Amino acid sequence: MLVLLALAIGAIALLASAGAAAVWFTIVPLGILFMGASLLRSFGWFDKRSR
Repeated sequence: MLVLLALAIGAIALLASAGAAAVWFTIVPLGILFMGASLLRSFGWFDKRSR
């Protein structure tokens, strides 16, 4: 999850440097977090392994 958070913060910085409209500051980071989390969950990265 920290990697996804870092990607979202990087996307905010990139949008700020590009001078994007305010709506993109909401859509892009949330899209990265939600789509990335659902993709990683489907790959089984968040499954707790039993010992």
